[in-house]
Amino acid sequence: MATTYELQSESQAAEVEPYLLALKPQKPTPLPEIVEALRTVTQLNGLADEEYMWLATHGTERMGCEGSMIFREGEPTAHLNFILRGEVHVRRRVSGPMALFIGRAGQMTGLLPFSRMKGYGGDGYTIGPSWVLDIHKDLFPEMLKAIPSMGQRCVSTLLDRVREVTRMEQQAEKLSALGKLAANLAHELNNPASAAQRTAASLFAELRQYGQQSYRLGALSASAGNDTSRLFKEWITRTRARMAEFAFRHSSEVSPLAQSDREDLFMQWLERHDVPEPWTIAPTLADTPLGLDQLDELAEIIPAQDLPLSLTTFASSVGVERMSETIVESTGRIFDLITAIKDYSYMDQAPIQDIDLAQSLENTLAMFGSRLADIKVETDFDPHLPPIGAYGSELNQVWTALIENALDAMPTGGTLRLTTRLNGQMAFVEVIDSGLGIAPTLVSRVFEPFYTTKAPGRGLGLGLDTAQRIVSKHSGFITVESAPGRTCFQVRLPIDQAQAY
Repeated sequence: MATTYELQSESQAAEVEPYLLALKPQKPTPLPEIVEALRTVTQLNGLADEEYMWLATHGTERMGCEGSMIFREGEPTAHLNFILRGEVHVRRRVSGPMALFIGRAGQMTGLLPFSRMKGYGGDGYTIGPSWVLDIHKDLFPEMLKAIPSMGQRCVSTLLDRVREVTRMEQQAEKLSALGKLAANLAHELNNPASAAQRTAASLFAELRQYGQQSYRLGALSASAGNDTSRLFKEWITRTRARMAEFAFRHSSEVSPLAQSDREDLFMQWLERHDVPEPWTIAPTLADTPLGLDQLDELAEIIPAQDLPLSLTTFASSVGVERMSETIVESTGRIFDLITAIKDYSYMDQAPIQDIDLAQSLENTLAMFGSRLADIKVETDFDPHLPPIGAYGSELNQVWTALIENALDAMPTGGTLRLTTRLNGQMAFVEVIDSGLGIAPTLVSRVFEPFYTTKAPGRGLGLGLDTAQRIVSKHSGFITVESAPGRTCFQVRLPIDQAQAY
């Protein structure tokens, strides 16, 4: 069999650059060799010799070397293909490098009789030397007449192909959702973990400094007499009692400008009283409810030469407490996130659970924490709504798809509203966003599989289709109403799920 390939003309070469195309061989392959190759095609098992010969005589050969293109994405389909040698990998350019299909030697693919396929869904490249036999669609009626069993064989291949492509698309959608979930969770965990790490590192140095200051203060008290030590202890008791009446000030609760002004006031006070390195103490004092009047009181009862050491020791003590509080809060946040992801995935629980819809929505919302910075979230959960029996992890897929779509519709910020309510024997869940809305001509298509209005590579168009199938599995309904500034996805689920499974 011929193994050399050529482009048929210079103009043809210019058209296909930078690609190599699989083309007719310079020397046609003898018919007996084509027939023997066709006998390796699984879908053709059992054909008569004359039927194999019909395919061999009416088919058109194409051969290509490594990396040759069999077809381009979006091109009209016109041929039934028999892969006689090599492999063909189909990849979709608009959705990244995901492989949609791998065609191997001995398979029938391409446009099939009775198929509604209009164009190729990806680019088809050869892996290794390839050999393909094409049957043009104009020959399909004649082929079905000459080979009556081809109708059933093609329909079986069509069904297998639809199932396989759907499975791969759904798997890719799940992996995409899992990747987004992992990214959100990693972002949320990173903040408290980093805070705990930084604070723990600072706490080690601060404890060492605090120990040294305490030792020096003890030595000072011993030399200064009982009165100075007693007065300082009484001042600490009064000051801590007053500070306990107020919560510690968090920098997030005070504007940066106001916090800076407060630090400047403490810095000036410390400089007036000759406290060394005041810039190391002022931020700590400014972050507490301590007032300047309390510092004035300390300056009146402590000798001027003892004031710097006394105040430095007190500031170190407060700083250690604040660092410990930060570590507790950060590790608590990490624990809350881990609990939320376990609740979200219903880890280590039976598939069917009594689901609190409000809690289910809250757990899902926690997974999007990193995307809610510019979003105002409003919730209105009916306290009288009873739990429903459902597949908890699957319902969370529904909430994930709806919330993600809502956030995508508000890239510059907006309002996300989640509501639950009881209406007769149905539980109503609404996810409402203040985005631009969906065009009236597209509203009827948003639940179609593989349909998406997102930019290429941002979605596969299976999120809402999956949500609809899950809701239908629970004997419920999902609808959408959209207008500029308000898009509402409403999910209705029956309270009595006895007949749902």
